[in-house]
Amino acid sequence: MLFEDIRKKLAGFKVGIAGAGGLGSNCAAALVRVGISDLVVADFDVVTSGNLNRQFYFSEQTGMKKVLALKENLLRINPELKMNAMDLTITEENLLGVFSGCDLIVEAFDLAEMKLMLIEGILEKMPDIPLITGNGLAGWGDNSSIHCRKEGNLYICGDEKSEISALMPPLAPRVGMVACMQANVALEILLAK
Repeated sequence: MLFEDIRKKLAGFKVGIAGAGGLGSNCAAALVRVGISDLVVADFDVVTSGNLNRQFYFSEQTGMKKVLALKENLLRINPELKMNAMDLTITEENLLGVFSGCDLIVEAFDLAEMKLMLIEGILEKMPDIPLITGNGLAGWGDNSSIHCRKEGNLYICGDEKSEISALMPPLAPRVGMVACMQANVALEILLAK
């Protein structure tokens, strides 16, 4: 398939991203670069200097809402991008409304309880929508441990074991690998439709 054909096909899909941190911001950039032109990104947080080591933001954006800074950055890649930047916390009650009309959802949360809430909510309330999650991306090295596992409409990207801690921080290389793997799985799913 030629790149222009890929871009044309992907332009017809809407992708939802839950979280605009390391996974979400980098996955969004990869998706926009290949032709996704309709995004819903939901996050409540602001850009801090501590985010710059792994997230798709710049120092002058410190203090901005992540969804607004991300929209600004993604529009530099594709000025015609339609992005619904939702400055909110996703809950069980609002997740259907947030991701209504999405062809696919990427989970990109930091906290395990938020990941679980989203996964359970999407699988229960939107069982036909593919959900791509990230799990196990802390530290560095061990490239061969990163993989993707599929269970029904749930795709799990990461090593599924390395938890973030003070001694195993999230760093750009592994975070970027998992974010790009999430984007690659999204492409595989959407291009097969």
